[in-house]
Amino acid sequence: MFDPTLLILLGLAALGIISHNTAVTVSILVLIIVRVTPLNGLFPWIEKQGLSIGIIILTIGVMAPIASGTLPASTLLHSFVNWKSLVAITVGIFVSWLGGRGVQLMGIQPQLVAGLLVGTVLGVALFRGVPVGPLIAAGIVSLFIGKS
Repeated sequence: MFDPTLLILLGLAALGIISHNTAVTVSILVLIIVRVTPLNGLFPWIEKQGLSIGIIILTIGVMAPIASGTLPASTLLHSFVNWKSLVAITVGIFVSWLGGRGVQLMGIQPQLVAGLLVGTVLGVALFRGVPVGPLIAAGIVSLFIGKS
């Protein structure tokens, strides 16, 4: 039986392989395994909790240098007196705000999720991006079309 969703996933995995992007390739292959095995019952849980778990793992990765001592407290404190670091702090606040708008928009207009995901996967696979784009992209879209 022909499964168009599986074909799309295989195409996205191929994009990940062709572009040498391990994150896309592994993610898509895991989803294919879940789809074609009895694990497919996990999809409601993955859809509900996956984003939160991903954000937690990403935050752990970003905060690890502070926790390990690789980024000393003195360097962290100096970030409040260096103009480049202050710009970085400001941009970080702005992007976090955009991500929050993105989460709201994705909840209100779920039909946009497909376009955001395709754009993110293409950006990751073809332009060596990282898959944090859907929330920020949704936040930017919300600036153009509003939250509702």
